[in-house]
Amino acid sequence: MAMTMTGEVQLPASREAVWAKLNDPEVLKACIPGCEELEKTDAHGFRAVAKMKVGPVSARFKGKVALSDLDPPNGYKISGEGEGGVAGFAKGGATVALADKDGGTLLSYNVEAQIGGKLAQLGQRLINGAAKKLADEFFANFAKAVEA
Repeated sequence: MAMTMTGEVQLPASREAVWAKLNDPEVLKACIPGCEELEKTDAHGFRAVAKMKVGPVSARFKGKVALSDLDPPNGYKISGEGEGGVAGFAKGGATVALADKDGGTLLSYNVEAQIGGKLAQLGQRLINGAAKKLADEFFANFAKAVEA
């Protein structure tokens, strides 16, 4: 099952400050809902473990995340894949763009993801709702981290 999401968030900081936080594993770990581990594996890669619950299915996903098309401090592409055992798999990517706006930074994102296994059987509406909730939580947490 494939899905897409787009959105934007206004952040009260310079593009350089937002860029630094987007590349800081400790900040990302604190902002990703359910993230238990996020460890840098090389200059542009991470290993991650996150516990997620979507409807009746809960799973611990283990996976890899990679950053590409880096254009500091304007944006990058983040892609990853995770395996959740019997719950299934998730893989996808997001293009993140930063622009100056209203004395701060406008972060725009465009996400494309695919899921399979038990998770995909839950139905498009439930999956899209859960994905939107996770994205909203991440960006609310990220906005707090940027303000700090």
